[in-house]
Amino acid sequence: MTGGITRWWRSAGAFAGAVAVAMGAVAAHLPDDRFGLPEGRRILQSAVQMQMWHALALLALGLGLSRPSRLAALAGCGFIAGILLFCGALYITAFLGHHLGSVAPTGGSILIASWCLLGFSFLCHE
Repeated sequence: MTGGITRWWRSAGAFAGAVAVAMGAVAAHLPDDRFGLPEGRRILQSAVQMQMWHALALLALGLGLSRPSRLAALAGCGFIAGILLFCGALYITAFLGHHLGSVAPTGGSILIASWCLLGFSFLCHE
């Protein structure tokens, strides 16, 4: 499991980075009236920033850990889930103007927990 998971992290990080760059271009060039809310551009920019940081984290995990511990594996998988939930919910809100209830806060909580798991993994394993 652990050897293949780092490849998945690298791939997920690369694709998440590509989507973040594309969405950043949309945020920069899309006319204001195409957003679902007056603050849609700001929401989109927040999602892009969060996605890019976590894309880089996935790349670092995939490149830096040849044999991740269980905690690190959970953290990496949590980054993927958190990106999908948090950023996905913000993209939908920005474009459609629909808030998806607790999806974004849940995704954000997963991202926070994943960072904590990663920190604990570094404390517990060499």
